[in-house]
Amino acid sequence: MSEGSSNVRQAGRGDGKRGARQQPAASQFAVASDDGASRSPYLNRELSQIAFNERVLAQARDASVPVLERLRYLCISCTNLDEFFEVRVATIHHQLQFGGATGPDGLGPATALKLIHERANQLVQAQYAQWHALLPELAAAGVRILEPAAWDSAQKRWLRKLFRNEILPVLSPLGLDPAHPFPRILNKSLNVVVACEGKDAFGRNSHMAIVRAPRSLRRVIQLPPELSGGAHDFVLLSKVLTAFVDEIFPGMQVKGAWQFRVTRNSELSVDEDEMENLAHALKGELASRGFLRAMRLEIGADCPAAIVKMLLKNFELEDNAVYRVDGPVNLNRAVQVHALVDRPELKFPPFRPHSLDIEADELFDEIRRHDILLHHPWDSFAPVIDLLKEAARDPDVLAIKQTLYRTGRDSVLVEHLIEASRNGKDVTVVIELRARFDEEANIRLADRLQEAGVQVVYGVVGYKTHAKMLLIVRRERNKLRRYVHLSTGNYHAGTARAYTDIGLLTADADFGEDVHLLFQQLSGLAPAVKLKRLLQSPFTLHKALLKKIAREARHARAGKPARIVAKMNALTEIGVMAALYDAAQAGVHIDLIVRGACALRPGVPGLSETIRVRSVVGRFLEHSRVYWFGNDDEPELWCASADWMDRNLLRRVETCFPILDRELAARVYAQTLEIYLQDNTQAWELQADGSYLRVRPQPGERAICAQSDLLARLCS
Repeated sequence: MSEGSSNVRQAGRGDGKRGARQQPAASQFAVASDDGASRSPYLNRELSQIAFNERVLAQARDASVPVLERLRYLCISCTNLDEFFEVRVATIHHQLQFGGATGPDGLGPATALKLIHERANQLVQAQYAQWHALLPELAAAGVRILEPAAWDSAQKRWLRKLFRNEILPVLSPLGLDPAHPFPRILNKSLNVVVACEGKDAFGRNSHMAIVRAPRSLRRVIQLPPELSGGAHDFVLLSKVLTAFVDEIFPGMQVKGAWQFRVTRNSELSVDEDEMENLAHALKGELASRGFLRAMRLEIGADCPAAIVKMLLKNFELEDNAVYRVDGPVNLNRAVQVHALVDRPELKFPPFRPHSLDIEADELFDEIRRHDILLHHPWDSFAPVIDLLKEAARDPDVLAIKQTLYRTGRDSVLVEHLIEASRNGKDVTVVIELRARFDEEANIRLADRLQEAGVQVVYGVVGYKTHAKMLLIVRRERNKLRRYVHLSTGNYHAGTARAYTDIGLLTADADFGEDVHLLFQQLSGLAPAVKLKRLLQSPFTLHKALLKKIAREARHARAGKPARIVAKMNALTEIGVMAALYDAAQAGVHIDLIVRGACALRPGVPGLSETIRVRSVVGRFLEHSRVYWFGNDDEPELWCASADWMDRNLLRRVETCFPILDRELAARVYAQTLEIYLQDNTQAWELQADGSYLRVRPQPGERAICAQSDLLARLCS
């Protein structure tokens, strides 16, 4: 650890000597494009988000990745794109409808939408090209996803029987005529549009019908082993529906059947100023979420233009919102194959996170002696679970307070909170009901906790509570001591094995007092408070970041060591970006590790030539937020729940906490920043034009993969 501390100081010292040139402020610059015209110093956020999904898709193309994991990456890129349309494209549509202004990137809503659809369609075509590339590789490994043409007679008989006995009874086909208008189509549901000829039982001529696939039906069907010849054989529900569609319309001649899917706006709209009960209001909104405005239409590539036109009219979509696909419209559902196939050699090798050599009943003593740092997924999440479990049963524990944003199903943490309440502890839980796509689960969680006597708080009207905090109050020798857990990630045992995050366990009195005051703010009507250790959104974090960036700029102008290294999920807040440009012009060397959307243009002469931005996409989802400031060879390292985005810094309740122990700070720097800046296998460098280039080892250079190196070093 002492060597890591030396590395932290050396980084600040060496890079500070690169120069302290003074440049005009960023606001005075117009970035020149190749044709000599000026362009905005900021990139488009939405196009940058699509670029992230392109990097995810690149993992599906990487031959060094096990084939079932490549399928999983492909499906993740599809799921990500769904959410992109449900949220970001929906936001741009809203701006277009209500006269939104031109963004900092210089694009108005109409232009932005045009570019988004063009780029997203390119991504979709690349996804389906990769789907067809993966199918033979999967088949060669003994995992087959069979098209109807490949079904043998026994498989076809089995599937027809399955269709008649389990699928057909739950279908409700709807013929389209004046008495049967176009039905409501649920967001992201699987549907089939069918063209028929002939007369039905009432003598009516039929031409068009819609078949909706209920969500109770399996989207991926595994054939029994006796029909697979030793392979793992699967058939997609969409293929079964279209293959046996004639049985849905007996006596009619089916001329064609084409699957389709619509993606809708999923942003809930709740007027918090006009409501009395947030949970009740959200329940009402959730009921209609699946039928909000359509954003895009996915349909089979061979569907006739007339049918596509009819669907577009019903969904009130423009032509550029059509995504013709050569494969299943719900491609993301193929991820179920990954879970259904028990073939370890086709997946990432398992690993066992490092566990603290501390018994649960010794955790309080150990935390009291020194801070404990947890770096997930390489460190086990068990100490957090064990601490809460011990607190629930310890007679000396008087109170427990915790924030919950996403917890996952059947969370053991929730069970410990309930047990604590039943054991007479004062338990308060701040649940963020508006955690996107987890609203319904969080409402159920809140109801369950309240039934167990837990005091449930829904946070602050107008501000999502995104902070990750746990506070335990314990009586020790007739005094009260506070134990705190702060984290960059959610209290979710599942994601703790799949996401990279930093957690800190401490009994520091100032940390305890700060977290106590924050819980008072969230559960009561306390005013803004002055915290001793923590920074907080929406009050102090944004201002503090600007000051720390400006401090580095002053050091650089004075010829002192000046450097910034930061890691986050997204960078789009214009105030922070302008401050970074200012610092770059002063000569500060800035390294940013931004997983997803980044609106900052790096490497622009006279504006950002000392800024480097990279993204790392690998086995684990990069989720930790870590900010390091050289501070004239007295470095500061902070971890946070907040990205450098407008919503996180100005419209949410977030926490940012310093790592004060020098050895722990050195460890965080080495494991979350330094090695990621050295990564030359899974890193992508952002170019000034918004494109990303994959970093590759140079001749004679050792290949470095940050995630794999940490796995080999820290896990068994």
